[in-house]
Amino acid sequence: MSASPQTIRSNKLTFKQQQLKFRENAILDAVNRLLAQKGFDLMTMDEVAADVGIAKASLYKHFESKEALAAASMTRLLADAISVTESMSHKMTALDKLKGLVRWAIKLHLSGTMPLLPSTRSSIQQSLLNNPPYIAKLSELTETLGEWIGQAQQNGELSPSLPGEVILYTIFARSCDPVADFLKMGGAFSDEDIVELLIHTTFQGMTGRS
Repeated sequence: MSASPQTIRSNKLTFKQQQLKFRENAILDAVNRLLAQKGFDLMTMDEVAADVGIAKASLYKHFESKEALAAASMTRLLADAISVTESMSHKMTALDKLKGLVRWAIKLHLSGTMPLLPSTRSSIQQSLLNNPPYIAKLSELTETLGEWIGQAQQNGELSPSLPGEVILYTIFARSCDPVADFLKMGGAFSDEDIVELLIHTTFQGMTGRS
């Protein structure tokens, strides 16, 4: 059944809505860079506004606080990760799908646009826990990864003796792994080398077994 002209018109954004969406994305891009470079504690609303080229008052029209900015940034990141999982071929094994997502996360980290938040900061954690869009995206991504982990363990691709939560959190941790930063600063490896080295140590370990 095709959509009616009225439905199509109602789904199209007005020019003003497009402008607001464009500005919001620009704000979140700036937040991602600043969170990656400085972290939440050192990032300020003034810096975000200056990076985007807008007045701080305009920034507050989009996001009421620094915590709201961080929550929106993390929600968009999870949405992007979900899009990556949905793009995976059905012919790929569960392990290859997990590796694909980790590759994407490490590449994003190396590009300096992976938003990083300290897990021990209670105000951020509470803000995220009280943010329904964030919780919904996190639950969706976690469910997908949980299914892949279970399949990989059943297929003998991942150790069945490891709790699924350990594998899941290890995968999440790769997105903010400082090893990638140290290797990049050292200059001995290309970004692609670093990605594949971290993939190897994550999924094959360091024992010398293939």
